[in-house]
Amino acid sequence: MAERARPGDVPVVTAGNGGSWRQQLWLQPPFAGLWAGQDAFAAVDALDGEVFRQRDGRRTFRCEIGGRGYFVKIHHGIGWGEIVKNLLVGRAPILGAGNEWQAIHRLTAIGIDTMRAVAFGQRGWNPARRHSFLITEELAPTISLEDFCREWGHQPPPAALKHALIRRVADMAGRMHRAGVNHRDFYLCHFLLHLEPQPTAQNLKLSLIDLHRAQSRTQVPRRWRDKDLAGLYFSALGIGLTQRDFLRFLRVYFARPLRAILREEAPLLRHLAQEGRRLQAKYARKNREFGEDW
Repeated sequence: MAERARPGDVPVVTAGNGGSWRQQLWLQPPFAGLWAGQDAFAAVDALDGEVFRQRDGRRTFRCEIGGRGYFVKIHHGIGWGEIVKNLLVGRAPILGAGNEWQAIHRLTAIGIDTMRAVAFGQRGWNPARRHSFLITEELAPTISLEDFCREWGHQPPPAALKHALIRRVADMAGRMHRAGVNHRDFYLCHFLLHLEPQPTAQNLKLSLIDLHRAQSRTQVPRRWRDKDLAGLYFSALGIGLTQRDFLRFLRVYFARPLRAILREEAPLLRHLAQEGRRLQAKYARKNREFGEDW
């Protein structure tokens, strides 16, 4: 019997009889009606659409149901070899859709706009072969901040709009980390700017997406906080931000006087500079080796 979670709950998988695992299933319209009386795991596997990613036992694609767009992520397990390989290098393996499910609910609870989940499920006692899925509503019309800011280097935006976006990103990052969530893919491309109504300095909506690697704890370790900030810093290096812009971000992110930040967070600032140079060299090397489309 499936254990059903109430909307807003973050269900925890519990052990069933005989060492098996109870399946978790959480459905909202239209899937609650479409899959009534069916095996939801078989039904989600039967869905199809434009594939965005397919690797390591995970498939991500877009489909339309009833004229609305949805993004579907299906995990079939990454195998023990991949789990061991991740553990040997000190990296937490992604075992299914549960990470993203928990992060969505944690961010929603603290008022950070993100994806809206409409279906989630996971089953299977073997972590290397656990079957799970997550379906979210498509966020449209939107544009990633990476694309929106791409031409800023030689076509600067209105200062008020730039400053408002910096403050919004800094506020979202700070609240996310203080809530115990670190993203692990924290780049401008994973912030979606909503285009209706037209974004202005007084009217901005940003949604944070792609949380499948996110980690949720009581408190984010400094190491993981710094990794997130280094990724964000690197992704913003080419868009023409000034030193004042970076200081503006720090003041909002830390919600402390700038003088205290520069004194108390000196190790972080050195780390950001070092990581920015390292990541730039890494991507320049890959572009030389594999071309612009690697």
